[in-house]
Amino acid sequence: MRKPVLLTVDDDISVLEALVQDLRRHYGSRYRIIRATSGPSGLEVCEELKRRGEAIALLLSDQRMPGMSGVEFLEKSIALVPAAKRVLLTAYADTEAAIRAINTAKIHYYLTKPWDPPEERLYAVLDDLLESWSRDYKPPFDGIRVIGSRWLPAGHEIREFLSRNHVPYQWLDPGQESLPTVASQAAAAANGAAGSHGTATGNGAEGPGKPLVPPEAHSESARLLAEYHLDPGKLPVVLLPNGESLVEPEIALLAEKVGLRTQAERDFYDLVIVGAGPAGLAGAVYGASEGLKTLVIEPAAPGGQAGSSSRIENYLGFPAGLSGEDLARRATIQATRFGAEFLSQRATGIRTEGQYHFIQLSGGGEVSCHTVLIATGVDYRRLKTGGLDRLTGAGVYYGAALTEAISCKDETVMIVGGANSAGQAAVHFAHYSKKVIMLVRADSLEKGMSRYLVDQIEALPNIEVRTRTEVLDACGDTHLEAVRLKTPEGETEEAASGLFIFVGGEPKTDWLPPAILRESKGFVLSGPDLHMTDNFHWTLERPPYLLETSVPGIFVAGDVRFGSVKRVASAVGQGSIAVQFVHQYLANF
Repeated sequence: MRKPVLLTVDDDISVLEALVQDLRRHYGSRYRIIRATSGPSGLEVCEELKRRGEAIALLLSDQRMPGMSGVEFLEKSIALVPAAKRVLLTAYADTEAAIRAINTAKIHYYLTKPWDPPEERLYAVLDDLLESWSRDYKPPFDGIRVIGSRWLPAGHEIREFLSRNHVPYQWLDPGQESLPTVASQAAAAANGAAGSHGTATGNGAEGPGKPLVPPEAHSESARLLAEYHLDPGKLPVVLLPNGESLVEPEIALLAEKVGLRTQAERDFYDLVIVGAGPAGLAGAVYGASEGLKTLVIEPAAPGGQAGSSSRIENYLGFPAGLSGEDLARRATIQATRFGAEFLSQRATGIRTEGQYHFIQLSGGGEVSCHTVLIATGVDYRRLKTGGLDRLTGAGVYYGAALTEAISCKDETVMIVGGANSAGQAAVHFAHYSKKVIMLVRADSLEKGMSRYLVDQIEALPNIEVRTRTEVLDACGDTHLEAVRLKTPEGETEEAASGLFIFVGGEPKTDWLPPAILRESKGFVLSGPDLHMTDNFHWTLERPPYLLETSVPGIFVAGDVRFGSVKRVASAVGQGSIAVQFVHQYLANF
């Protein structure tokens, strides 16, 4: 982050140099000292620094300068840098003018020349002024910046990944920069301000050369793209605090760059958990707390599908409710405190050699272990129409996509689905959107939704529930503009900027080997359910444990398990119980 600026203005070069040297000696470690040789050039420097988002803490100007006096300069600077402290440097004969200007130019102090010794006649005064300025100064956000249109699917994926992994960032949309920062609380606290890289140059500023930012680059995103010499046509872009830029980055690379672990610490573990939803997180907490060397492999973010829930109000012990993100964050911290390790990678396969299991990773390589817990959950079922596929990530989203909530302010959005996840999303979006339309295939909400959610929805005036209604297609060129619907009265088309889909769940289990048996829809069979298929062959004398798959030592928990109850509490229970079966398995290993 660039240091705040002390700008000194004087047309007498020898006086200016002496003043700059004194300021640098005392303030150089905390502030940048910049000079200008006239009032007009000083104002140009103020404009340039303001355009670059840099903070000016103090203006120190001589009074007697040709063309524009010090008082005039300080008075005109108020519009550009109102928060800066203003000090006038005068000869003894000009003190009356300085006193009269205290009100007109809002001068905070005046000093007479010479200021020797500076320890007594300069620093004491400026220390007090700068301390006062620092109390009110809020440093600009100096973390990760994401530049990209709201309607870029890749940009949405990046913002969702960073948000759900609690990585602070600032989002800049070139077409809509009035939007507030969308990030975690740390980024939001920055009030949408942006930092700067490089050196302020030109027009009397420190150093030779021309301004790095062209005059036409008025927006913050344009300024940053020009400063990093990036093509505005290639978005999204991620700017890192160390000055590195990532153009259209893959999520795996982004995870590595923001400091998430992408390589396992060990080659061998007692328990490897694939998936960090509620079941996987519960398994990590109980496994690690009971002394098992535990690794959790998760390609996206902790929490799984539940992690995108805006509010879970029926989870035991939280009468005021909590968000899925908060639940995931708490569980991750808890598991980490007990020693569980989290790996930001995707599992692409499992192979078994004797009593040992090997998990292949998307980044190459593999980790080995005694036992495996499959807890990959489910993804929302995709609706098969051309418009929906084309506009996914550009107004059409599967799941809550909470990063889009602020973008939908004062707009109309549609929620597809009649279960709790859809109801939670509708209530959440109602706080931002002008209108929320729920599209439900059934003839009432009560058939698939908890009563407390139905009551909340009925109490919100900007939520409209339409039963016996289905989505036929999504319309729009570059982003969603309207949705074509099938209603009891016939087909219709209605304008909407967001379509959030919560219909059914599909397990993503194609990566599992054939030896791990699944039913026809892909859900993993375990325990007594293994006898549903003729392909089941068990070689051990004991029967499979309740949550054990067709491969001894590989367990399953949560929504990916056949016959599971699709509730957070149920997933947490299964994840914790699975660890007890792991102990029993290891005891007879």
